[in-house]
Amino acid sequence: MTELATIAAVPDVAPYLDPAEHLADELDRLDLLLRIRAESLQRSWGDRPASDGPPGYVSEEDVAWLLGGGRDLLDDPVSDRRWYEELAQARSEIDARLRRTIEHGGALPLARLAAVFGLSDFEADAVLICLAPELRRRYDLIYAYLQDDIARKRPSCDLVLDLLCLTESERWAARAWLAPHAPLIHAGIIELIDDPLSPSGSSGLAQFVRLDPRILRFILGESTFDARLSGMMRLLQPDGAADLLAVDPGAKDAMLGFARRWAARADAARPRVVLNLRGPRGVGKRSLALAVCAELGRPMLVLDATRLPADVHETELLLRLAFRESLLHQAPLYISPVSPFTHAGDEAAGLRTALGQAVEAYGWMTFLAGQDPWPDREPFGNVVFYSTTLPMPTPAIRRIAWSDALATHLPERDAGDLASKLAERFRLTPGQIRHAVAAIEDERVVHAASQTLSFERLAAASRDQAQHELSTLAVKIAPAHRWPDLVLPDPAQDQLVELCGHIRNESVVFDRWGFGTRLTYGRGVSALFSGPPGTGKTMAAEVIAADLQLDLFKVDLARVVSKYIGETEKSLGRIFAEAENSNAILFFDEADALFAKRTDISDAHDRYANLETSYLLQRMEDYGGVVILASNLRENIDPAFIRRLRFVVEFPFPDAASRARIWRAHLPAAAPVDPDIDFAVLGERIQVAGGNIKDIVLNAAFAAASDGGVIGMKHVLHGTRREFEKIGKLWDGSLTTRGRG
Repeated sequence: MTELATIAAVPDVAPYLDPAEHLADELDRLDLLLRIRAESLQRSWGDRPASDGPPGYVSEEDVAWLLGGGRDLLDDPVSDRRWYEELAQARSEIDARLRRTIEHGGALPLARLAAVFGLSDFEADAVLICLAPELRRRYDLIYAYLQDDIARKRPSCDLVLDLLCLTESERWAARAWLAPHAPLIHAGIIELIDDPLSPSGSSGLAQFVRLDPRILRFILGESTFDARLSGMMRLLQPDGAADLLAVDPGAKDAMLGFARRWAARADAARPRVVLNLRGPRGVGKRSLALAVCAELGRPMLVLDATRLPADVHETELLLRLAFRESLLHQAPLYISPVSPFTHAGDEAAGLRTALGQAVEAYGWMTFLAGQDPWPDREPFGNVVFYSTTLPMPTPAIRRIAWSDALATHLPERDAGDLASKLAERFRLTPGQIRHAVAAIEDERVVHAASQTLSFERLAAASRDQAQHELSTLAVKIAPAHRWPDLVLPDPAQDQLVELCGHIRNESVVFDRWGFGTRLTYGRGVSALFSGPPGTGKTMAAEVIAADLQLDLFKVDLARVVSKYIGETEKSLGRIFAEAENSNAILFFDEADALFAKRTDISDAHDRYANLETSYLLQRMEDYGGVVILASNLRENIDPAFIRRLRFVVEFPFPDAASRARIWRAHLPAAAPVDPDIDFAVLGERIQVAGGNIKDIVLNAAFAAASDGGVIGMKHVLHGTRREFEKIGKLWDGSLTTRGRG
């Protein structure tokens, strides 16, 4: 409102003790406005003719009075300036007490609402007019009187303009506050509601003005979120003592340094920023964002983006509401995961546009967190956009995370020893480490177990954390064999032991001894197991997985190889990407189908087959995990793969002595076996590989179970005959049932 008098300086005043005291003063000031309007109307109604028609009837005398005599404050301000001086004085005193309250660190919701949304005095007073009936019912009757209609107990646009404008020109200019993109409307602070009793086609001035329910609760001191965001948001308070040692040092220093510089600027000089944090699940993105908020002395508002609807228009509304909550709580907004915004296609592009518009309108500090790279910064216009990647933690950081997670469960020395061992074996993020320990603790509570945290149990929990997506792309094999089950020549056995040593000591060589700084690729352990079918290649992979307590996943070639161009590479890319962070051994059986030699190009099929092979070469070089290829014929594997493999282990067809050991190894200790069986003779006379021997023994066991319950030579011979028939091998029945030829 335009002040009509120069008011003397307000003397020293006391701060407001609480928001209620401030609201009481604001309502007293509103009462002055209402009194001025009432007196003006009373003067203008002095010569209004009495109507003798039914309610709502407009007579000719009424029309004449409205066109000629019905003048009010807009055209002829009253000569008595006393009310305006008193009104201006009240405004000055309230402002002085507000400043003093801010100096003393006080928070007054109504004043903060105006400040964070940049409301003008007119807009702030419009909010006050809408607020009054929510606080005191007497305003219902006052508003009805001022609108000359007992049914209109809520303020209309017309009444707000009458109360806050002195002249017709001011009214016309003030109509801008009703525009769709005006702060009050666009931020959803007030709502315009049609009067159901007004005839259709009434002017917009007849619309009622209502305070948004969430804004009302905010002014009244309630901290609940907008009901439309139910289940989507939560407010986190930073822990000043939070340990950030398990977060990548480079990203941590950069982000905290930025936060200090940003906070040191004056409010007007602080740029609006979008901070894109990218990294694997649990790597510390949220912890780092919370640390930034701690530097600013602010809480953090978290929005679960997976709960946003697919409809762009609905999401646009919810994003505006989320950013409104960010302003109301004075809390940076953390949106995770970003995958709904980063996908290809028009739908995701529309979501990015909606997000950019919300940031442009109300964002001041926004975190976008997830695993996917952000496609482009174009939707954010002039807002500062900074993207950083938090890499998988080094063994040193993993040791810190394990030590921290185990600290409350084990003595310091035991926790330290376990932390070192687990950190070197499993490539987990700090979040996955915390969840692994928590899962064991939950299990102990449910089962009332008292056993301590062992490496084996922690290793199993670690494996569970790491295989969340890989199970959908490959087949998990539960290792059923150990070193004593494996029958191989000493050179091959020695190579397998050496392979395990490479995996076990990877972090020592690459990280502690610095060899990793000299290798940009090829850090993973890759091996080729070559030999005829049934010679123990899959068993060897199981033995390695069991020895290292790593999961073993067999790649299902039927899910990978596709006749469609580019689909095979996509499937393999997903497998390698998931396996990289799953601490699992990838096992490609019959690898000839994927890793075969490249051919001369004679047609389009050859060209794309060669592209697939070249892609595999690149992925093998980039891969940092463990991959084992199994092939019946080494000659079929592309030589380029052979050069990039760290181990090539030959699995020869077993000789007679090896076959005898295999026969014994496949008979469990609990199985009833006739002592007359001569394993040396079986190894010498039945010339099949270990895989066939396994099937023969199993067939013999079932035959014995149906025939007395003791596995004898006749059952072995029966199983051998069935196996020979299956593989198309001639069986001459030359062995006697007594075990001698």
